[in-house]
Amino acid sequence: METAYKVAGIDVHKKMLAVVVANTRDMEMEFECRRFGTTVSELRHLSGWLQERAVQEVVMESTAQYWKPVWIALEGQCRLHLAQARSNRGPRGRKTDFRDAKRAVNRLLSGDLILSYVPEAEQRGWRTLTRTKYQLTRDKVRLQGQWESLLEECQIKLSSVVSDLLGASGRRILRALAEGETNPERLAELLSFA
Repeated sequence: METAYKVAGIDVHKKMLAVVVANTRDMEMEFECRRFGTTVSELRHLSGWLQERAVQEVVMESTAQYWKPVWIALEGQCRLHLAQARSNRGPRGRKTDFRDAKRAVNRLLSGDLILSYVPEAEQRGWRTLTRTKYQLTRDKVRLQGQWESLLEECQIKLSSVVSDLLGASGRRILRALAEGETNPERLAELLSFA
């Protein structure tokens, strides 16, 4: 007798997970279906439920970033796959979440599913850090441009005397302007203020 090899499919949504589990060694797969929430406690329940069923492999489909907490909750427990939503698209008609989860399992087993590359936890952390730093830099540049545009509209030529509007001197002068200071000599003193 062949040993059971259980695969789970998860259709991931913002507030709900539709989960199916099947023994792939059965001649005709029967799916056990259950819904879970997406809170931390619900993800713990999901993890325990999959462990009780000795699930070795999980495929999930998500059209947004909602898969990440699920992945983290199950990482190290079983082999994980993230399906590209388009490759698991079903026929037109009435959509059901459990049907999508079942289709993901069937397509994974038949090799018809396009999977997304998900790096290891450390690399994901570095990617997040790098992307956040990049985005913050872009936001600062965008904000600086908006400030400069606003000042130009008000006929305040601060960027002509300050190299960095959001640098220490620039922020001191902007703060003084916001507090109502209009004396050019007092504002100029803020340039050399240590």
